[in-house]
Amino acid sequence: MLKKRLIGMVTIKDGWAVQSFAYRRYLPLGKPECLVENLDRWGADEILVQVIDRSAAARGPDYELLGKLARLGLGTPLIYGGGIRTVEEGIQVIQSGADRLTIDALLHEDMSVVMGLSDRLGAQALIASMPMAMGVEGPEWLNYRCEATAPMSEALAKAIEQGVVSEVLLTDWRHEGTPHGFDDTLIDQFPYKKLPLIAFGGISSAEQMQGLLARPNVAAVAVGNFLSYREHAIQQFKRALATTALRSSTYATEFHL
Repeated sequence: MLKKRLIGMVTIKDGWAVQSFAYRRYLPLGKPECLVENLDRWGADEILVQVIDRSAAARGPDYELLGKLARLGLGTPLIYGGGIRTVEEGIQVIQSGADRLTIDALLHEDMSVVMGLSDRLGAQALIASMPMAMGVEGPEWLNYRCEATAPMSEALAKAIEQGVVSEVLLTDWRHEGTPHGFDDTLIDQFPYKKLPLIAFGGISSAEQMQGLLARPNVAAVAVGNFLSYREHAIQQFKRALATTALRSSTYATEFHL
């Protein structure tokens, strides 16, 4: 795996890729498989597909979408998140073509499943998705299903200490969709300094990415909304980050939306 990575994020709601603003407002962008294909062609180091309406509706993973993505013959590692409720479902997601999983609702609801997934798939296959924002006493963790925030639970802290997950997707949910919005204080005050972090939410410029990637505990930055239009295409960021250990970019001449 590359020392530092630039991850393309595709957020999906109601079957469509959407531009998200703090996970409260959404602008349709097009077919998810088209955005994923573009990210693959442009040279993303990984592609993270998050289906944000599966867990709340108790519908399980979107295997139909995974089938469409598998047929693309992607050369880029694929991370999938959304609707995973059991160890068996997580294994089936991997068998359907995903390389790794992000888990969110399970971290709040059933750590035994998280432990089981780590046992069966290995910690390297699991990324803990943690939407956070600064509170009065430090970073607070959002449970998006009940829209409540709280400090990190003891159960999750114990799992992290035991090495159950390989990375944390640290999302600044309050500034997600806001240009230059990511709050670096979230990284400064994250309690587990040796756990690799993927920074996401309000990351929109090469200078901002460079600063985040220079931090020793930041293994990757993930960008969503700001890769959705040509002027923000991933190859431009890659050129600007040429001094960082990133995979070389490729160049697109057209868009699939």
